Amino acid sequence: MASTSLAFPFLQPKFQAPRKSSKPSMRRIVVHPISASASDKPSVSVQPVAPPEPTKLPIRKVPGNYGVPFIGPIKDRLDYFYKQGAEEFFKSRVQKYQSTVYRANMPPGPFIASDPRVVVLLDGKSFPVLFDVTKVEKRDLFTGTYMPSTELTGGYRVLSYLDPSEPSHGKLKRLLFFLLKSRRDHVIPDFHSSYAELFEGLENELATKGKAAFGDASDQAAFNFLARALYDTNPAETKLGLDGPSLVAIWVLFQLAPQLSLGLPVPLEELLLHTFRLPSFLVKADYQRLYDFFYQSSGFVLDEAERLGVSRDEACHNLLFATCFNSFGGMKIFFPNMIKLIGRAGVKLHTQLALEIRSAIKSNGGKVTMAAMEQMPLMKSVVYECLRIEPPVPLQYGRAKRDLIIESHDAAFKVKEGEMIFGYQPFATKDPKIFDKAEEFVPDRFVGEGERLLKHVLWSNGPETETPTVENKQCAGKDFVVLVSRLLVVELFLRYDSFEIEMGTSALGASITLTSLKRATF
Repeated sequence: MASTSLAFPFLQPKFQAPRKSSKPSMRRIVVHPISASASDKPSVSVQPVAPPEPTKLPIRKVPGNYGVPFIGPIKDRLDYFYKQGAEEFFKSRVQKYQSTVYRANMPPGPFIASDPRVVVLLDGKSFPVLFDVTKVEKRDLFTGTYMPSTELTGGYRVLSYLDPSEPSHGKLKRLLFFLLKSRRDHVIPDFHSSYAELFEGLENELATKGKAAFGDASDQAAFNFLARALYDTNPAETKLGLDGPSLVAIWVLFQLAPQLSLGLPVPLEELLLHTFRLPSFLVKADYQRLYDFFYQSSGFVLDEAERLGVSRDEACHNLLFATCFNSFGGMKIFFPNMIKLIGRAGVKLHTQLALEIRSAIKSNGGKVTMAAMEQMPLMKSVVYECLRIEPPVPLQYGRAKRDLIIESHDAAFKVKEGEMIFGYQPFATKDPKIFDKAEEFVPDRFVGEGERLLKHVLWSNGPETETPTVENKQCAGKDFVVLVSRLLVVELFLRYDSFEIEMGTSALGASITLTSLKRATF
């Protein structure tokens, strides 16, 4: 995007497709290598092989090593999860090698990932190479150095695992664009109704218990909102009932377990989560319930999928993934983190937000609209600052398509064709050579002249100033995520003057308990 305004037609979560029967097939589909033919054209033009770009920086050998085979990856895994934790794992190696680019092994390693070796990028200058699909391939790299079994997605490689050069990528991404465009008028009203229910429930819990857990209630509100806004369906009125969030959580766990630490005893966690895959048949029945819900709710999208040349079955599995993994999963992680950051900022910021939001709504006829939100520069900046500090997808991967020269601020590094490149986004978006007070939450960072820094906000697998297309891997629902995040802040401060929280941690982010909600007084 060229500005901070939302290109609303492109509000899109990452989804994927269904099938002709009302019952999904859990069979495994063998994906054969794609060969070019006159009738099977890639969705983007084939890029000519080019030599590495010239650089004025000194060329360094990428520092670091992978250690002894098998032993080195396990050592790095233990450091990453238990001895150091992710932040210290990366920071200690920056200090050791005096470089924000180095070699390391990324979890899970043996026996789940056959090759854990990566070139790590930890600064805002080198990181964006991961978005350039002329330089890196994104095939099967959504979760990292391993790919979850396609048995968890109906036998299909869904959109998140496709490279733009694959013919299905363009079709599936167009399908998501269609869904978001066709349902755009429902987003704001359905968000209001779903989150009014959330806040009323939290108020009741506060009144009876003196505190209220935000997480589970927020998850239910997010799932209800997505189903209502995107599919015109209230889950409570279907066979799925209120089970959606818990079914999704278990299904996602089976995909992300190799990347998580759940606080179990180390030997048990290493054996159960990081050494062998959790068997997909254990969640087959749960996944079937989700599939049936989406198949029955998404007929108009499935019709469009067939027009695009995608089977109803493949489309439904993609819609489920995009709604539940990408959109719901993003809200599940990011909304508590945003409440954490705003809550810790205190009453002064809360008052400023309440004044700005209520004034803009009043001057726009008392309704929450896109135009009204464009008149809330502080609110918009707060959302971008939260996305900068707590990007919902911190790990990003790509495989070098050719020999590359990758530049950090201080040096240039040669990366060979075929090498895996990895970036830990929280370091790139808190790069002190780009952002002042990079580690601090600065609410008005992106107000006025600060908008020029939006190109360094990278949460969507691309710069905030750019737009998702069928030719790139930027999140199809980039503008959708920004919009719903803004709506949460707007709904919060239309209803309350301030709030107070207690914080904890969870496997996927912050655990928030509300201890006070002060109703609006002006």
